[in-house]
Amino acid sequence: MNLIEDIAGELCKILLPIEEEVFFGDPTSNIAVCTLSSMNLLKDISKSSIIKEVAIAGRLLSENKGIDSLVKSVTSNGKIDTIILCGKDTLGHKPGDSLLCLYKNGMDANQKIIGSSSPHPILTVTKKQVSKFQGQVKIINKMGETSISQLKTVIETLRQTQ
Repeated sequence: MNLIEDIAGELCKILLPIEEEVFFGDPTSNIAVCTLSSMNLLKDISKSSIIKEVAIAGRLLSENKGIDSLVKSVTSNGKIDTIILCGKDTLGHKPGDSLLCLYKNGMDANQKIIGSSSPHPILTVTKKQVSKFQGQVKIINKMGETSISQLKTVIETLRQTQ
């Protein structure tokens, strides 16, 4: 990133503050939920029975720092082996698309997510961390899904197959 992008990012934090929200559920669960930019869905999950079935629920708003944080968080918790990717993808940044590309294709020698259509899909995590992430988790792509009942069904199905 360059100086102008850094300044713009700092201005966005001031003008458009976005709360960092993560909700913790059952620490023995192997399931994580990522609601992308659907903040209301994340809050609804935190107040529903779903939170008792998953280890963590959070959102993802950027194709770089957000994915870096997600990869580090998941790989530091060896129990998580499934990520349910749901909610609406952030327009412009498309972190959901980038996460799926990272999972499928990895990153190149310049740490760019291969196949991503996001504007700045450059990560700081190592190739070793990405490989660990790819081998550790299965991503269930439910992008666009915002129904609590549908997500409950997905989680119930996962629980029955374990």
